Amino acid sequence: MSDIYAARGYGSRKQGFGAKPGLVVVDFQRGFTDPAFPMAGAPMVDAAVRNTVPLIEAAKRAGLPVIACVNGYFSARAAPHWKADPVYDLLAGTPSVELDPRIAAAGPDVVLMKSAPSIFFATPAAAILTKERVDTVIVTGCITSGCVRASVIDAFSLGFRVMVPGDCVGDHDQVAHDQNLLDVDRRYADVIDGAAAIAAIEAWRQANDRP
Repeated sequence: MSDIYAARGYGSRKQGFGAKPGLVVVDFQRGFTDPAFPMAGAPMVDAAVRNTVPLIEAAKRAGLPVIACVNGYFSARAAPHWKADPVYDLLAGTPSVELDPRIAAAGPDVVLMKSAPSIFFATPAAAILTKERVDTVIVTGCITSGCVRASVIDAFSLGFRVMVPGDCVGDHDQVAHDQNLLDVDRRYADVIDGAAAIAAIEAWRQANDRP
């Protein structure tokens, strides 16, 4: 963190995990993970998928909710004014909107289709987490500087504690990834790593006598 921000109090406290975590997985769909598609093929995103699978598995073992989403539309006309042409090809029922097979195999509890950057915008994600009495949201997915950041800000705005495992989110560009993680860590979330997130989930499981 630069001294300019730190001197003004940014990043001066940590949120920490609360009473119960839940996991959201943003846009790990073939349109962003399968190199056959124009917006996919980023090595950092592929690494983030690999790192997220054990996190999903840990949450499932603990009985914690795992909500995944894909970005897609029933017609290109339904999409907002995106400035990236390939987004208009993310049409429901096409391969680009399928979950990455590794994420699908890990078995998220709920898969939502969203039409805006945040997993929380015009979806039941917040209601599901509230019903499950979750107060801490672990955000994984792609793209760090886009839909992940939007989801982090919405989770924060909805009153959740927010944890971002930096190795479980990915971007096309390392600088954009690093700068966005640095910025959300100053303001809206605790940036941790996947191992710390799994440790927190395991601690919750043991404290709550889950097998």
